[in-house]
Amino acid sequence: MYPGTLTCYETVPNIELVRQALRCDPPGISGYARLTHTSYTSLLGDLKVTKQGAAGAANVMRSLGIDAGRRRHRDGGFSLIEMTMVVALTIVVSVVSVISLVPLLNAQHVVNAYNTTLSVMRQARDNAVSQRTSYSVTFQNTTNPNTITVAWAPITGESNMGELPNATYTFPNNVVFAVPPSGVIPPDNYGSGSYAIDFGYTASSNAGGATVVYFCPDGSAQTTNACAGAGNWDGGVVYFGLSGDGLSWRAVDLWGASGRIHGWRLYPRTGGGANYQWLRQ
Repeated sequence: MYPGTLTCYETVPNIELVRQALRCDPPGISGYARLTHTSYTSLLGDLKVTKQGAAGAANVMRSLGIDAGRRRHRDGGFSLIEMTMVVALTIVVSVVSVISLVPLLNAQHVVNAYNTTLSVMRQARDNAVSQRTSYSVTFQNTTNPNTITVAWAPITGESNMGELPNATYTFPNNVVFAVPPSGVIPPDNYGSGSYAIDFGYTASSNAGGATVVYFCPDGSAQTTNACAGAGNWDGGVVYFGLSGDGLSWRAVDLWGASGRIHGWRLYPRTGGGANYQWLRQ
């Protein structure tokens, strides 16, 4: 006979019967405790009729004890080392993701500032035309964050047209109005790029450097809210971008007579001359 086999000639419960019995837990009894319950001890006691039966019972008990231990191990969850490795990998992936996203976030800040500048100037012009009055647009770069303020700017004696509140638009902290890279021809040849905010170019003056523009009822941009017409048409350009990043620069320029507004972007230039050039968007 093979070791561990049952040799009793009487009716003896086999391993399959024990397994079937174990699947039917007595009420309130589970796990390893059920091995000592009277319903199982009486069943296993029948296996001890012979010497071989006693050995078989011992093997059954040992096998069931090992299974119970394995079940307890599986129910114990993850070890401390496994959890530490998962946390470490999560931190590494998070750091790498944040570092790779920083340039994209900075680029989006510039795009947001560009879109804001264009929309604010166009909205001020539209308001001046539709409401038959004048609006001022003021660019500020003396404190951070830089801002653009739109305000109703009526001439003396003009009656109140209702609630026309001022509006201030704030740039992201890392986007500033600043002087662009030198040696580059300015958009539409306004000035020389010496000022970050460079309005004030009229038919009679090329001083530049003005930070306030007035939009008039006829759609033009002028130097004052009097909207005196020819000779006061105000053209110019404003520059902004990320400090130290030449390829992030944008510009918005204005033609005084028509109030036309265009956006520009700085691109690398191949060949001789300047390293960059402004291209209209």
